[in-house]
Amino acid sequence: MANRKIILTPDAPAVSGIYSQAVCINDTVYLSGQIGVDPGTMLMVEGIEAQIHRVFQNLRAVASAADSSFNDLVKLNVYLTDLKNFAKVNEIMAGYFRQPYPARSAVGVAKLPHGALVEMDGVLVIQD
Repeated sequence: MANRKIILTPDAPAVSGIYSQAVCINDTVYLSGQIGVDPGTMLMVEGIEAQIHRVFQNLRAVASAADSSFNDLVKLNVYLTDLKNFAKVNEIMAGYFRQPYPARSAVGVAKLPHGALVEMDGVLVIQD
């Protein structure tokens, strides 16, 4: 039987719907999508660069709450309202990750919640 644990931290924005920040099943953690909301103010940060940084910070906080880190991230999904910002994602991502990098997808979308310009979710596999 799978060992299921709900991950919740005040260091990432509180959920605004019927979902969890993350769910851990055995050694795999499924991170819900994060947008550029500051968990302290619950307000969206301004501009694409600030939102990308905030998204990575929010994801890192949830990973940490799961006793994990970006070293365990095996899959990252990026959703952008303007794919012209993909190069900026790469540039900023380089400051949060080191090789070997996770697998990644990038998808252009029409809109994101709360007027966000970027959203990301991912999967961690915790290694002993």
